[in-house]
Amino acid sequence: MKKMSFEEKYAAIGRKDSLYEGLFITAVKTTGIFCRPACRARKPKVENVEFYDTALEALQHGYRPCKVCKPMESLDETPVYIKTMIKELHDNPFQRSKDEDLRQRGIEPSQIRRWFKKHHHMTFHAYQRMLRINSAYNSIKDGETVTRSALDSGYDSISGFNDSYRAIFGASPSSSKAKSVLNIIRFTTPLGPMFACASDEGICLLEFTDRRMLETEFKDLCARLNAVILPGKNKYLDQVKTEIREYFSGKREHFSVPLHTPGTPFQISVWKILQDIPYAETRSYKQQAEILGKPKAIRAVGSANGHNRIAIIIPCHRVIASDGGLAGYGGGLHRKKWLIEFEKNNMSR
Repeated sequence: MKKMSFEEKYAAIGRKDSLYEGLFITAVKTTGIFCRPACRARKPKVENVEFYDTALEALQHGYRPCKVCKPMESLDETPVYIKTMIKELHDNPFQRSKDEDLRQRGIEPSQIRRWFKKHHHMTFHAYQRMLRINSAYNSIKDGETVTRSALDSGYDSISGFNDSYRAIFGASPSSSKAKSVLNIIRFTTPLGPMFACASDEGICLLEFTDRRMLETEFKDLCARLNAVILPGKNKYLDQVKTEIREYFSGKREHFSVPLHTPGTPFQISVWKILQDIPYAETRSYKQQAEILGKPKAIRAVGSANGHNRIAIIIPCHRVIASDGGLAGYGGGLHRKKWLIEFEKNNMSR
């Protein structure tokens, strides 16, 4: 794969392009600091710039991390105060944090509101409400009455509870037991934040949050599993966070978290052989088609790869074009390139 030239990297930092996150680090000789490609600081003069592949290399050459873009942290890392709030809500989903409660803790409500809208596509209060509804759903599913579930979930009005429940499930509490819930979390990685969804059977989605087809994937998954997606606890979400963290730290090559991958028989067959591609190796779409015994189904294999909802664990990033080019990748070609090179470099240590 062709490496980026100095000129291409310099042009990228001029555009403050986040698509190059993870591909290189910018070091500035005159200030002694190093930055992400998308740092908001003023673009340095070309003669004062040198590029490194990693933050570690920049540190080894005597540079210190920028205080503006914080290149030593995972991209879009969740602030500590929000991590604390989320943990408290998951431990006690009936807790209600109003604006005044937030201010008493030194948290500006508009700040936390903007963060949730940007990263979870809902308000902080909507997030709390969905946690309560999720708790009520599980209570009703376990045989508790609607009234008791509503009151235990912190609702003062049964009609208010029914309206909230219907808005999420599309049906009344008494008639929605056939529905299932997929729990969702957001967590950060060196290549940016990811969403993970899990059912009672295993992980059913793992995607970077900026994937263009993400909303379509959510809808398709809900339709196939007759489900709604709500924040909540799930043992498989805890496990996938741990295993992905180990993967990015170079300590894990194989995953053990159970997967739940509804799809067509052909898609499922493609996703299965994807998992047979060894760590740090690549195959072409043509080779994948031949393994399936359908050598002419190259485009169909590419389409099935594109519909894979579980990034990294079902490693469609390891499939490239026959000429060695990267071809497509739902998470972005810059991430595909990074993942392939990361695995190869990790194997050569």
